[in-house]
Amino acid sequence: MVNVMRGALVEYALALPPLVLVFDFNPQTISRTREITIQTGNAPGTRGGYDFTLPTETPRVAQGVTVQPESFSIQILIDATDRLDEGDPIATVFGIEPELDTLRSMVEPKSQGPGGLQMLSSLGLGGERAFARHESPSVILFVWGTHILPVFLKQVKVDEKAHTPLLVPYRATATLAMQVIEGNNPFYQVEKVRQVIGAAMNTTRTVAMALGGLF
Repeated sequence: MVNVMRGALVEYALALPPLVLVFDFNPQTISRTREITIQTGNAPGTRGGYDFTLPTETPRVAQGVTVQPESFSIQILIDATDRLDEGDPIATVFGIEPELDTLRSMVEPKSQGPGGLQMLSSLGLGGERAFARHESPSVILFVWGTHILPVFLKQVKVDEKAHTPLLVPYRATATLAMQVIEGNNPFYQVEKVRQVIGAAMNTTRTVAMALGGLF
């Protein structure tokens, strides 16, 4: 039996109860993208950056260069087949609609309700689809293995694959596009520390292999 890792999307907000989607997560691919925007203007004598000779000149070389936040694209499977076979009453009646409703709610504009709790803007605190001043998108924690990344859900695409005789979906694939919230928050800071440690481990191993080849 193959062990399948589990991932989760957790809304980081005051909510009762909080929005949580747990899913089996053993994808064949995870697309991670980070783009760099280069604006050299009319820098003389160069086509892709400023002229340089020494490493100490790199700050000047990188003038006009900006790094965009990292983005993720993953595909997850939401499947209630096992629960249907076990006679789960919720799955029998609703299939995976509760999970799909959770995804939809995660991308809906939110407003501050009584006691500071967040609630969907479409529930009476503003029905505009665009984000108004009193509305905000959800901050989502993408829990993936040893990673906990704060993200915005940029896009949710659901392909329903199978339905019950009552046309209730019980299996679907969801393609999620996420943008990491990079900055001074505890989740991203922990991720950057982990990244530095991982890079140091790789450098140490590379140097050790190079030195070993010399003897």
